[in-house]
Formats: sequence, C-alpha cells, structure tokens
Amino acid sequence: MPSPAVPWVPRGGDLLAIALSGLAYFLVRGALVCSAVALHERRSLVRVLRASVGPQGLVYIGLLGLAPLVVVVMSHSPGLVPLFVAPLAAVYFTATLSLRRDHQAMHDELTGLPNRKMLVVSTEEALAEVRHDERVGLFLLDLDRFKEVNDTMGHPVGDRLLQLVAHRLTHSVRPGDVVARLGGDEFAVLLPSIRDAHAAREVAARLRAALTEPVRLEGMTFDLDASVGIALYPDHAPDFELLLQRADVAMYLAKEGRTGVELYQPDKDRNSPERLTLLGDLRRAIDNHELRLHYQPKVALGTGDVQGVEALLRWRHPVHGPVSPADFVPLAEQSYLMRQLTAYVIEEALRQAAAWWHTGLRVQISVNISARDLLGSALPEQLEVGLAKYALPPAAIQLEVTERILTGDQAYTQETIKALAALGVPLALDDFGTGYSSLIRLQRLAVSEVKIDASFVRRIAESEDDYRIVRSIVDLVRSLGLRSVAEGVESDDVAMRLVELGCDVGQGWLFCQPMPADETAVWLRDRTGGSVEYEYQPEVSSA
Repeated sequence: MPSPAVPWVPRGGDLLAIALSGLAYFLVRGALVCSAVALHERRSLVRVLRASVGPQGLVYIGLLGLAPLVVVVMSHSPGLVPLFVAPLAAVYFTATLSLRRDHQAMHDELTGLPNRKMLVVSTEEALAEVRHDERVGLFLLDLDRFKEVNDTMGHPVGDRLLQLVAHRLTHSVRPGDVVARLGGDEFAVLLPSIRDAHAAREVAARLRAALTEPVRLEGMTFDLDASVGIALYPDHAPDFELLLQRADVAMYLAKEGRTGVELYQPDKDRNSPERLTLLGDLRRAIDNHELRLHYQPKVALGTGDVQGVEALLRWRHPVHGPVSPADFVPLAEQSYLMRQLTAYVIEEALRQAAAWWHTGLRVQISVNISARDLLGSALPEQLEVGLAKYALPPAAIQLEVTERILTGDQAYTQETIKALAALGVPLALDDFGTGYSSLIRLQRLAVSEVKIDASFVRRIAESEDDYRIVRSIVDLVRSLGLRSVAEGVESDDVAMRLVELGCDVGQGWLFCQPMPADETAVWLRDRTGGSVEYEYQPEVSSA
C-alpha cells in the first residue's frame, strides 16, 4: 500500500508482473473501446482493431515510457508528480486529435458515413478475405428527383433528407456491411459476403423498399426512390475501381430504363474496351462516309399505293463485316456522336430525296432520330438549310422518334418541336405501344403518323391479346385524326387482319425488304409505272 510518505520502489523482480498487469489493462481497455466503436459503426471488430492498433499502440508505448520517470520522481520528490499531468494530457489529446482527423478523412461530414477512401479500404479488405464460394457485392444508389427537393425546399432540407436516407440504409443492411456516401445524393453499399446475384437483387430490393417509405419534413411529405446498380466480384470485376465503374454503369441502366435495380451487363457497357473501339471506328466511318442508307417502302393496305420509304442505316465494318444497328446506334446515343450521326443521316436522306423528287419519284423519306436530337436546337436549322439546298418541300422528309419522347415532361414544350411544325416537316411516333404514353402528351405532340411496334403486329394472326392491343391502337390513332402504320408485316394473314382493323399503312418483308437506293428506285418505278406522287397534307393534326 504505497503512499507519498512511504513510497514503493519496484525492484527488478517486480518489473515482469508490472509489465503483465499493464499489458492486461491496455488490452482490456482497447478491446472495450474497439467493441463500442464496432457496434456504433456496425463494422467487424477485427477490422476496427486493425485500424486502431497503430494509434492506440503509440499512446500506450508513450505511457509506459513515462512510467519509470514517474516512479523515480515519486521516490525522491513526490511533489513534482503533478508536473507529469501536462505531458500526459498532451500525449492523450494529440492521439485523440490524430484519431479524429483520421476519422474525418475517412468519413462523410454530413451523414457520418464512410466516404470513398474508407470504401476503398473496406472493399480491398473484403476482396482479400472473401471465400472461393462467395462473392463481394458493390451497390451504387442514386436518389431519383433529389435535385427537385434541393431546388424547391433549399439545401438545409435536402441535407436533413440525406441524413435520413443514411440512417435508413445503415439500418437495412447486415452488421459488417458498409454503407458509404460518395457525394451529392449518391451512396454505395458494400456486401463483403453475398451468395449470388439473386441474393444481391433481394438486398437491393430491400434497400429500395426502406427508402420508399414516405418522409415528412417541414410539414411536407416526400416520396423517395432510388436507382440501384449492382456489380459482383469476381463475376464482373477483379478490383475496387472496376467494381465501382461497373456498378455505375448498371445504376444508369436502372435509371434510364426506370427498372429500379439492374445487375451489370457487359453487352450494355458503353465503357468496355470493345465498345470504345467500336465507337472510334464509328466516328471514322462517319468521317469517311462509309455508312449507307437502305430504304424500306411503306404501302397503303387498302390500295397498295406507296406512301413513302423509311431510311435504315447500314454499316459494313472493314474488319468485322456488317454491324447491326442495334449494336452501334445505342452506342452513339450514349456518346457525343449521336448528333453527328443524325446530321449525316439527314444529309444523305435529303440528297437521295432530291435525286428522286427531281426525276419524278416524289416519295417521302422517313428518318429515325433520337429524343436527344429532337430536343436540341440545331435540327430545325439543319433541315431548313438542307431543304433549301436541294430545293425540296418539307413533305420530302419525315422525322420518326420513338415513343420514349412522351415520357419526358419537357418533350412538347421545346422550341425545336414548334420550329419543326412551323417549317412543315411532319413528325411520326415510332414503336408505339412499347412505352408508357399518356393520351394528353400524345395530343400535345404534333405528329402526323403513329407506327405500331412490330412485336405486336407479327402475332396478331395467332394471339388474341396482341390483336386487341393493335385494334385499340388503331382506334386511338384514328380518333385523333392521325395515320396508323403497322411495322413488321410479314404474311398475308397479318395484312388481312390489319385491313379488317382499318390500319392505314403497312411496312415489312411482305412488301419489300430494305434495299439500297438504286434498287429502291427500280422497285418504285416497277411498282408505280414510273412515278410516285406523294400527296402532302400541310395541316398536321395535333388532336
């Protein structure tokens, strides 16, 4: 029982016992602190111990190093012992400040979640520890319409909403899973151990279900939703950077397709080396005029008269041979090349239309464009200049845009559509029936023609469901005063059914397959006896 008056000075034989008791104290204290941290952050105790053993060890070594000095001072001048409080406090607060800075460097300030740096470390640890029969899952989540909350209610409300999202995510995953905030409204979830893709989808669905619970802030109720992209190790990527990149690709697929959750699909990755190479080849093909237009006629089902032709893009790669438009057109839509490709197609179509119109073949050429092109500002000017250059009326060309244009709230308010209507260039709605159109938007978008998707038309002779769908579309189009065009007409039975339904025009292999321009001209002249007269109706119905 030592005291300042009767100090106890340990001898050599006591040092082992003192060292062991000190070690026991530090181990127990460290284990308790790390357990509390692991429970609070929902992390593995082993990982917390690994992360803190270095800084904590330095503190303990400093304390043990001062211990002999304390003993000597106590044995000679006990009154000087309080002087050790200052250096001990400095050691403690320095270590605490270092830990706090390390925590801030590895965590998001707003939500307290791990940030990208911490996510990298956690993912690398998970990849190193994963068993051969398991996978590591990396999810990327992006909140839908979050910008509207910030713009409407202000950033303080948006910050509180992000904190609530962080809380819901962390309480929707297992202990050991890592929820991180990468910035803005983008979050990541690391699953160090997951059975397979099906289990990963179930976890993603659970996360979305947690987020879709209504949130009430500032007297208002918010309905949240998120798009989730999933990438798995080793199925999709061997390291963190590729996992994150491919989860990002899957997330944007989910956002574009409005599916909510998507697993990474290599064939839809515009960033894959093969697709990037194809993109470079496409750019050179446009510059070198290697792309060609083939034309497929559209025929009136009642009379057999030619109502126009659709221009279809074809590309013969010098190495790979024919490349399907389904491979390179979506690639262009996701890149800077789409406008350049559209400009190329329109120029070629106008040039061919001029060659036909000025020799008596007055046939309208339909050109497919993307929604991005339609909502741009350069399209009307290009058409106006091209029509004047080739001395063509607006009826010589028609623009076809897919039904997805109707899903955008700004589709019918853009000046581009108004400019096209003022110019007199007719607009057609392609692939109708495959999207989520509303009648109000269809009425507001000034189209002259609606094309029924081939997936319904081909089966109307044997499928009553498809027959009813096509009948409903034909009736709807007729009630709006528009012309209906059925794509994919490949048999007499289908053509007869379409005539019964009152469909105006058919297009498909029953009449003719897509042909180069010279073969199309021969076909048109043989079919019409030398000329095609296209009767243009200048008043485009907008219902």
